[in-house]
Amino acid sequence: MPSDFALKTMNTVHRSLLKISGGRMGWTAGKMPVLELTTAGRKSGAKRSLMLTSPHQDGDSLLVVASRGGDDNHPAWFLNLRDDSAVEVAQNGDAAKPYTARILSSEERAELWPTVTGKYKNYAGYQEKTDREIPLVYLDPA
Repeated sequence: MPSDFALKTMNTVHRSLLKISGGRMGWTAGKMPVLELTTAGRKSGAKRSLMLTSPHQDGDSLLVVASRGGDDNHPAWFLNLRDDSAVEVAQNGDAAKPYTARILSSEERAELWPTVTGKYKNYAGYQEKTDREIPLVYLDPA
């Protein structure tokens, strides 16, 4: 599983690519749209941002997967939005806009999971690595 250092390094490299290219590169990854998610730290309240892919969209709602590469622990950003669903999302170099995070129920996830893993098989592999049910989260415009 990726370490915190590896995940932070990947995020830094991704942001650097966006900056160096003037935003012309880095807003897609593996044919998925990329977004910048900002949450409030659940302990500090400080804003925390990271780059995520969105393997599925439903209208203006964006789906993100709290996989953490199949780690047994939820990613920190997921824990943050679980505690405070008010988040911000930026896409394609545009200013961040307010969104509300909605964690899918087990039933909703069961319906949508085959769609996600059918298009992007890596998520199925992540689920095989862990006993936890990898959460799916819709980010809905506020």
